Amino acid sequence: MSSDAWRSRIRRSDHLRQGYIAGSEQCSVRVRILDGEARLGLKSRVSSMRRLEYEYAIPVTEANEIFEQLCVMGRIEKLRHRVPIGSHEWEVDEFLGANQGLIIAEIELQDESEAFVRPPWLGMEVTGDVRYYNTCLAQAPWPTWSEGEPSGRTLR
Repeated sequence: MSSDAWRSRIRRSDHLRQGYIAGSEQCSVRVRILDGEARLGLKSRVSSMRRLEYEYAIPVTEANEIFEQLCVMGRIEKLRHRVPIGSHEWEVDEFLGANQGLIIAEIELQDESEAFVRPPWLGMEVTGDVRYYNTCLAQAPWPTWSEGEPSGRTLR
């Protein structure tokens, strides 16, 4: 991000814990615990900008057990801020734990060619850079990346 100006526009913030049961560059299986609700999810990469995503509600007690016992592919924790800009809502993920300090902004579009307002606070574009996928960040947090690789605040 080029600035923290997005903070003044936050509509809502949620605490997220996410753990990975299995995954590859193409597909991941995760458990997500979000403010008292839990979901088991599958996410698949269709293209550099498009994903298929399926989520199923599960009991929080089971999600906590899965999170602690079965997430061998790593875990992440973050605050997800919802920031409305124009007719869209940006999700600004502020990472905690091993990825503390990393901030990634993301927008959901109906299709890849859909026009949207690009807020002035966005930083560099990382769409398609697999290192910024949550599955990869769970296994290789950005502070551990080799020297010369990008670090700090960014955009997706």
